[in-house]
Amino acid sequence: MTLPAAPMSVVPDETSPPPERPPSRVLDGGLRVAGGVVAVVAGVVTAVLELLLATVRVGGQLIGVSVLVAVAANIALSWFAHQAVGRRWSVALPAVPWFLLMAVAAVRTAEGDLLLAGDNWVGLVMIVAGAMTFAVMGFRQILAVPPTRIGD
Repeated sequence: MTLPAAPMSVVPDETSPPPERPPSRVLDGGLRVAGGVVAVVAGVVTAVLELLLATVRVGGQLIGVSVLVAVAANIALSWFAHQAVGRRWSVALPAVPWFLLMAVAAVRTAEGDLLLAGDNWVGLVMIVAGAMTFAVMGFRQILAVPPTRIGD
């Protein structure tokens, strides 16, 4: 006894998605450059935010909220820069403008203005903690095992 075969369509199913094509090199390069620019701008923005938060007081006492923001933001910026650019050195993209702004903030202007005074413990700890965060994240990227590509 034989069973009848189930009817099958010879026409390909139109609801299936087309096979994925790899992105073009130009598009990939453009996205990496755009990600690098975003990382640099974010480094500047977070540095300014941290400098503004360095003088926050509660009850007349300095609180260390900018230290926590510096550590969290620098970890996020380092991760984003590496993911967006895809290179180990990309941690330098947000770190360099961050360091430059911190250095500028510690220098007295011709009028005598100073953003980070030497007696502001929060500002000093923020600079050390932020710099150490970038250093640790950069060191982790250097030591990371490069991903292996299928077919290599």
